[in-house]
Amino acid sequence: MTVQAFEAARRLAPRFAARAAEHDRDGSFPTEDFRDLREAGLFGLMVPRALGGMGASFAEYAAVATELARGNGATALVFNMHASVTGALGAVTEELAEALGVPDEALEARDRLLTAAAQGSWYAVAMSERGAGARLSQLTMAYEETDEGWHLKGSKTFCSGAGHADGYLVAARSAADQSVVSQFLVPAGDGLTVEPTWDSLGMRATSSHDLHLDVTVPTDRLLGGVEGLALVVAQLMPHWLVASYAAVYVGVARAAIDAAAEHLNARNLAGLPAVRARLGRADATTAAAQLVVAEAARRVDDAPGDEETNRWVWRAKLLAGTTAAEVAASVLEAAGTSATRRGHPLERLYRDARCGSLHPATSDVCADWLGIAALGGDPDRDGSAPRW
Repeated sequence: MTVQAFEAARRLAPRFAARAAEHDRDGSFPTEDFRDLREAGLFGLMVPRALGGMGASFAEYAAVATELARGNGATALVFNMHASVTGALGAVTEELAEALGVPDEALEARDRLLTAAAQGSWYAVAMSERGAGARLSQLTMAYEETDEGWHLKGSKTFCSGAGHADGYLVAARSAADQSVVSQFLVPAGDGLTVEPTWDSLGMRATSSHDLHLDVTVPTDRLLGGVEGLALVVAQLMPHWLVASYAAVYVGVARAAIDAAAEHLNARNLAGLPAVRARLGRADATTAAAQLVVAEAARRVDDAPGDEETNRWVWRAKLLAGTTAAEVAASVLEAAGTSATRRGHPLERLYRDARCGSLHPATSDVCADWLGIAALGGDPDRDGSAPRW
C-alpha cells in the first residue's frame, strides 16, 4: 500500500467529520462517505494486487482505519467490517488452503468476491444474534444444503451497514450437524429483510439494524467450500475479530483530543494548567494505545496466529477500548458543560468512544483472556465462557 491509501484516508477524514453530526443526530447512514471510499479505491485495500486491489498489510489497514476514524468513527467501524471480510479472505494462502482442505473451485469463488471488492463492492458482517452475541459457538441461525445450493434462515442483529452493503458475511449452524458452523457470502437482494432497530447511545450512523434471512445462495457462496471452517478461521485469525476494532477506537480517541484542543483554544481556556494537564495525559495514553495496536499489527503481519502475536492482539483491543472511553470522558470534562450540548463534537465523540469496550471481544473478556494467559493457562479453553 502505500502512501496512496493512507493519504486518501487523511484526505477523506475532514469530509467525514463535516458530515458526522448530521448522521449522528438522524441515525442515518453516511452514504456519501462510502461513495468517497469507493471512489478512492479503498474497498480494495485488503485485496491482493493480483486481483486488482492494494494488497495492504494488517499494519497498513490499522493506519488507514485510525485515520478514517479521526473523521467519523461510525464510518470507520463499518469500513472495518468490510476490511475484515476481504482481509480474512485474502489471507488464505495456498499452504493454508491445502491444510484446511479448501478445493480449487472455492479459491476461484473467493477470488471473484475479492475482485468485485477491488472494483467497488463492499461487504458487511452478519454474525451476532440476540442472546448469543458474536460467539460463533452459540449461534442458532440454521442452514441446509438443497438442490439449488444452501438455504439459510434466521435473524441477525447488530449488522452494521444493513440495507446498504452489496453482500453480507453470514455465520450459520448446520441443521444436519449442530457442531458445524460455516460462513456464507450472501448477496443483497430478495430473501433479506432489514428491520430498523438501531437507535443507540453511540455509533449511531452505523445502521446496525437487524437482518432477517430466508434465502438460498449458490453452492460457491459457502466460504472455503468446506463446511465447519468458521471456528477454525476465528482461531487462526483472531486479529480480524478483535484487533481490527482497536485501530478504529484509537482514531476516535485522537479525534476527541483534536476536538477538545479546538474548543479550548476557541474559548481561551488553554491557559489553565489543569486543562493542559488533561490534554497532555490524553495525548500520552492515546499514543501508548496506538503503539500497542501498531505492535500487534506488526506481529500479525510477521507471525499471524502465533501465541505471542495473539496476546498482543487481545492487549490492543483491551487498551484501545479502555483508552478511548477514558480519554473522551476526561477531555469532555476539561472542555466544560458547553461541550455536552447535543451537536457538539465532543458530546458525540464521548458517546462513540464509550462503545469501544463493548464490541466483541468486550474489555472484560479481553482482560480475562490475558489474565488466564498470564497465569499460564490456555485462554482459548480455560475461560468461563466460550470466546467464539
